[in-house]
Amino acid sequence: MTGKEFDEVERVLEKIRPALKDHQGSLRIVNIEDGIVYLQFEGGCSDCPVVDVSLKNVVDIAIKGNIGWVKKVEILPGKINLA
Repeated sequence: MTGKEFDEVERVLEKIRPALKDHQGSLRIVNIEDGIVYLQFEGGCSDCPVVDVSLKNVVDIAIKGNIGWVKKVEILPGKINLA
């Protein structure tokens, strides 16, 4: 992952995050490799069933529609809280 790639994806995510913050959630970049962006939902969005369908599609369209080099967006599963 280069700094330029990170910055480009981060700019798109900044436009999505306000809607996630309304639900005490966020979205972070885990890795970018070979044109694939790996993301993870955090906070209130990490275990929300709506994330699976609607929000993943919005994130995918927003990133791929605004950044030409992105081939695929992968949403990684959230961390399991064992506490």
